[in-house]
Amino acid sequence: MHTTTTIFGTMLCSLALAAGGAAAQAPVPASPMPGQVLVSGTVPDEASKAAVLARVRDLYGAGRVVDQVAIGNVVQPPNWNGYVHKLIQPNLKLISKGQLKVDGNNVSVQGEVANEAQRQQIAGDIAASLNPTYIVKNGLRVSAAEQNLLDAALARRIIEFESGQAVIRPSGLQILDEMAAALLKVKGKKVEVIGHTDNTGLRESNLSLSLARAEAVRTYLAGKAVDTAMINVSGQGPDRPVADNATADGRARNRRIEFRVAD
Repeated sequence: MHTTTTIFGTMLCSLALAAGGAAAQAPVPASPMPGQVLVSGTVPDEASKAAVLARVRDLYGAGRVVDQVAIGNVVQPPNWNGYVHKLIQPNLKLISKGQLKVDGNNVSVQGEVANEAQRQQIAGDIAASLNPTYIVKNGLRVSAAEQNLLDAALARRIIEFESGQAVIRPSGLQILDEMAAALLKVKGKKVEVIGHTDNTGLRESNLSLSLARAEAVRTYLAGKAVDTAMINVSGQGPDRPVADNATADGRARNRRIEFRVAD
């Protein structure tokens, strides 16, 4: 039996890895909570397990990784750890509702990305990280039109709040006016408004603040004729950073509101 490792998540990127064609023998993974990355499967020794977990933790943050990897009587393909390390790369964060699977020399990736350029780039980067004996199947698809509509309206801008408060600044209100117009075009879908913070201060306080900010956004949108029944809110606090919290610019990027069209 070959090495099997599976990684799942419910973030912007969710992953699955399996090496060696023994996925059927791997333990069935539990469902991860929002913001978590679940790592499961069977590897031959503690060193292999530590290598996989370390790479995932480096990419997504140690606090978000759930370890369900077992040690068993399995055999690794040559340089398996090295290839897995290369495959778990930063641009996987561009994928939503996705899965990356390595089964022997067969690699498949699926999920949603924002545009065709990202779809081709991610698959190309995966292929470039492997030797020619590997076959890569690109199952990525461009995300739904509704999500593209909201992403285009937000245009990577940050909805700013007063420091430590759920009070939206005037610049943020201007952005929300545009988001309201976009949301009125989203028909028959639920949209989640997700609040995020940087890692400054206590995690519990940041979770509460991020939820309060998401609720403030929903309240403002309701005043712009957006049906609140279509909007769910959640607060992820500091758990899903998109930039390095060690810099002021990174912390500013992490303090954000995200709009996500539900399945």
